[in-house]
Amino acid sequence: MPILQSQRPIEIVLIEDDPNLRQLMELLFNNSKGFYCKSFAAAEPFIEQSDALSPDLVLMDIDLGLGMNGVQAVEVLHRKQPQLSIIMLTVHEDDDSIFRSLCAGASGYLVKGLEPVRLLEAVQQAATGGAPMSPKIARRVINTFHLGGQNPLSEREQQVLQLLCEGESYRGISEQLFVSGNTVRTHIKHIYEKLQVHSRAEAVAKAIRERLV
Repeated sequence: MPILQSQRPIEIVLIEDDPNLRQLMELLFNNSKGFYCKSFAAAEPFIEQSDALSPDLVLMDIDLGLGMNGVQAVEVLHRKQPQLSIIMLTVHEDDDSIFRSLCAGASGYLVKGLEPVRLLEAVQQAATGGAPMSPKIARRVINTFHLGGQNPLSEREQQVLQLLCEGESYRGISEQLFVSGNTVRTHIKHIYEKLQVHSRAEAVAKAIRERLV
């Protein structure tokens, strides 16, 4: 996937308590055309400034030392700014961390150690409406799914939900299923209504919890 460039940089806030990693990632983003990164060592200072800063997306570590952890921070930010895209960037690959993050409102989940170009691509994907996941994480999510007798979704809606869980954008779903963007939006509207959720993150979390796909 090529890294697309927009007229203005994608504004990223990185919340990471490791000073060396924080510096390296700032250097990566701020020296890559089309990206701008501001970082914080803890979640609380960013939460206080989040309305004023208004980034395109947040990269959030889970373990943040003192103060609230990343999952708690996502919960607060999701209530405060439900449209803000928050991507977890962590070493944790266990099901509980993935599930808690998605339930809290995270719209993607990346494991540290991604090649720089892959990380830039993932941020680009998130900024254009996608929900990126590291390949191993996506496989873990999909491998938890099975068809359930009480599944309220149609077969096509299950396909759309699975692609949402894999991090596809609306356009990507449209291309994979050979349907129009309006059709995808209609399916997603029906998915949200049937699952009684209001966002992609809530739909993915419910799919994992209830094994709907």
